Amino acid sequence: MKDNKMLKSKIAIYNLEPKYQNYALDKVRLFYQRKGATVEDYLALAYNSYDEIWCSSIFDWTNHDNLPPNIIKGGTGFDLTTNLPDEIENIEPHLNYGFTTRGCIRKCPFCVVPQKEGKVRVVGDLMSLWDGKSKDVVLYDNNILALPQQFEIVCKQALEHKIKLDFNQGIDFRLLTPELSELLKRISHVEYHLALDDIKSISKAQKAIDMLKKAGINRSNWYVLVGYNSTPQEDLIRLNFLRNNGQGAYVQRYKGNTDALFYTAIARWANQHHIFQGMTWQQFLEHKDNRRYLKLKTEYSILS
Repeated sequence: MKDNKMLKSKIAIYNLEPKYQNYALDKVRLFYQRKGATVEDYLALAYNSYDEIWCSSIFDWTNHDNLPPNIIKGGTGFDLTTNLPDEIENIEPHLNYGFTTRGCIRKCPFCVVPQKEGKVRVVGDLMSLWDGKSKDVVLYDNNILALPQQFEIVCKQALEHKIKLDFNQGIDFRLLTPELSELLKRISHVEYHLALDDIKSISKAQKAIDMLKKAGINRSNWYVLVGYNSTPQEDLIRLNFLRNNGQGAYVQRYKGNTDALFYTAIARWANQHHIFQGMTWQQFLEHKDNRRYLKLKTEYSILS
C-alpha cells in the first residue's frame, strides 16, 4: 500500500471479506480519523466522492473482479509483499484484537505466514491492544509459544487485568511444556485451538493432550486440515484419535480437493461437538438424517 502523506478529506474502507475483522484496514481507518478526515465503508454509488479507497483481501479465493479503479489494495488475497506505510503500521489501535508477535518458526507448505511475516518476533504486548475496558482480547499471533517469555508476559497481563484471551490462530502443541500448560489453565480463556494437520504428529498430540489434562484442561478444539496431503483414511484416523481423547475437532477443507461428498460429510460430523462426541462415524453415516452420505459406508466404514 502506498505512502501518501497528504491529508485526504474523504476516505473509503473496502473490506472484501466483511465477516472477518481486517487489522490493516482498521489501522488505516484510525490513522485518517486521527488526521480529521471523513472515513466510511466503501459504497460503489459514492465512488466519485472519495479521495482515496483502501481495499484489503485476506483470501486469494475471494472474487477480486470488478474492483473500482485507482484503489490502494493489499493483503494476502492480493500478494504477500505489500505493506502499510510505517506511520500507519506503527499505530497501536487498542481495538482488543491484533498481534503481540509476528511470524512463525514452522514452514508448513500450505501456510503463507513464514513468507509474509518472516521470523517470529515481538511487535507489542497486551497493553498495546487492550482499550482498558474490555474483558476480552483476541490474539492473532501465529505462534506465540515460539517466544515463551512473550507468552508469559501476555498471560500475566491478562491475569492482572482479568482479561479473557482468545488465541484465535491456535496454540502450537509441539511447544507445550508442563509449565506453559499450567499457565494456560490459570488464565481466563476461550476454548483453546490447536491443529493436527499431519497423521505423523499423533504421538506428539497424545503427549500434549495428556499434559493439558494433567493441568486441568480436559478439552481443546483441534483444527484438522483435510484434502491437502492426506488420504480420507488418514483424515478419519486423526478425527477418531481426537474423538477417543474427548477433544473437539474442526475440519478445515483445503481448496481444490475432489471428493466433495466425503469432505462435506466429515465436516458435518466433526464440526458439531454434540454430534462428534454423540456418535461414531459409522453411526453418523447410518443416521436417518444422513442418508445422502450412506454410500460412503462401504468405502470408509472400516475406520469407524
